[in-house]
Amino acid sequence: MRTGTTVRTAAVGAATLMTLTACGGQGSEANGVSPEEAEMTLVTGVYPLEWLATEIGGERVSVSQLTEPGAEPHDLELTGRQIGEVSEADIAFYVDGLQPAVDEAVDQEASDTALDVASVVDLIPVEDIEGDDDGHDHEHDHEHEDEGGDGHDHDHGDHDPHFWLDTERMEEAAAALAERMGEVDPEGADAYEANADQVSQELAAIGEEYDEGLASCEHHDVVVGHTAFTYLTEAHGLEQVGVSGVDPDTEPSPSQIAEISDVVEERDINTVFTEPLMPAETAETIAGETGADVEVLDPLEGVTEDSPGDDYPSIMRGNLEALTGALECS
Repeated sequence: MRTGTTVRTAAVGAATLMTLTACGGQGSEANGVSPEEAEMTLVTGVYPLEWLATEIGGERVSVSQLTEPGAEPHDLELTGRQIGEVSEADIAFYVDGLQPAVDEAVDQEASDTALDVASVVDLIPVEDIEGDDDGHDHEHDHEHEDEGGDGHDHDHGDHDPHFWLDTERMEEAAAALAERMGEVDPEGADAYEANADQVSQELAAIGEEYDEGLASCEHHDVVVGHTAFTYLTEAHGLEQVGVSGVDPDTEPSPSQIAEISDVVEERDINTVFTEPLMPAETAETIAGETGADVEVLDPLEGVTEDSPGDDYPSIMRGNLEALTGALECS
């Protein structure tokens, strides 16, 4: 079941340090396949795309992850060596607007070999995320842009890049990646297609679990600090209530925190979510003022020791468990 719904805004930024091999690292062969023994090389800067590439590419593809384990991917700055990796890769797999440093490197070094998810998957415009209104004043998002910083539109472009929290969109990306891999390595085309089919089956199973788990819930409001969860909430009939915006690096003002605290009390919301790669102070402040609990909801931008799993499927299922508990689903 796919139902649209209003969404709201979020952001607080920071990073946690962690060294899980599951999410690769700067210049690393994220899937353990070296460029010398691979049929092709692929580079990406964010974990969900790395997961797709390693699952679909198998032993034929060397996948290099540009973001250090546990680091905030939005803040990625590339070294000269990494820019060289982007230039030399057979495929640069990325989402335009997610990581400005990757966008720039692709534009300058790999425009002919890049696969932009935004070109094959329908992404949600940022203005749609911020423009809905359910009777509460959420103009603080734009007020915050005026108070400081560049604003999330500048940082993320015109569309929300966090498509991977919708399993159907992930299936579309998987199919497009398998097709591109087959074009680069025709001898492996059948293997890439077969692997993509397996990935799609796994994603469809996760999507069904979400549909079933969230079909009957006492609450539908998901309070987050960083509105990375639009695709998840829209896909499953929930409402995202956020502190600021899509950009995780902006700090919420006291008035923003107070407004969200009022919403939490008005709607009798019992849980405020924080993220593994963000400090919990804002969520804890809201929880302290309202009596709500603080739980982790992972936007899957990376894998850390605080993630509710160690790979894409297990983290998605961990998020579902957190949601069903917080929303009192039966």
